[in-house]
Parts: sequence; structure tokens; C-alpha cells
Amino acid sequence: MRAAVLTVSDSAAAGTREDISGPALCARLNTTALRVVPDEVPQIQAALIEWADSGDFDIIVTTGGTGIATRDVTPEATKGVLDREVPGLAEWMRFQGMQKTSRAILSRGLAGIRKKCVIINVPGSPKGAVESIDTVAPLIPHMIDLLRGNTEHGNSR
Repeated sequence: MRAAVLTVSDSAAAGTREDISGPALCARLNTTALRVVPDEVPQIQAALIEWADSGDFDIIVTTGGTGIATRDVTPEATKGVLDREVPGLAEWMRFQGMQKTSRAILSRGLAGIRKKCVIINVPGSPKGAVESIDTVAPLIPHMIDLLRGNTEHGNSR
């Protein structure tokens, strides 16, 4: 699996706060492809489009900007570049997150497909970001297979 991580954070982009979530996700996804952008729709979309359209990545995970604060615009930016949404992934991450904290319901993160790339929004906290990816990790290889055209269905569920 070829993964990239996009941290969305005004303060991390400005250098006034260390990005902790991005590196935590990179470690979990075994990648060094990390970029930090501010909470600005055009910059988020430009990074997502560049990476997804390059064909270099199977999955892009964004961290940050999924809450309800005024500057939290990652879901809106993501929605604008997706070819198709996969709402069940985001719903499952929120459901599983609710088992740990009631605040998980405030996440507005999306998941979907652009070209042959899976894009998933996760929260900005390192723990929430990694736990969210861990929740859907078993599904990612199958999604990638399907996007690569491997549509044979076995007897597994």
C-alpha cells in the first residue's frame, strides 16, 4: 500500500506548533510522504488532487480540520475533489470512536475515492487519527484491490 499523509493545520503550517499527528500516521502507514497545509480549501484541494492524480499513492489520509470550528474545512475541501464518497468508512470511524469518547460524534470527516486513490479524513489528535485508521485498516487492502480492477469475490466476508 502506497500511502501519503496530509496534515491540515494553520499553526503547524505556520511553524508555531509541531505536527504530531502527521508523523504518527506516517509511522502507522509506513510512509514518509507527508505534507502540511493550512486550513485553506484551495491548498487542501491542490495537495489532494496532485497526489491522487499522480498515481503514486493508493491512499491519502488527511489529519486535522474535521471538527466544527470555523476554520475546520477539510471535509468541504475533500468533498470538492472526490469522484465518489464512501460514507460507511467515516460512519464506522465515528461509531468506533464513540466507544472511547463522546466527542468523536463531532468529527465531520469524509472518505471517498478520487480516480484510483482512497482519501480518508481523520481527526487532528494523534491518538484519534491513528485509532481512526486502525478502525478501517482491515478494509483498505480490499478497497485498493477493487480500485486496481481486481473484482473477484471470494467466499470471505
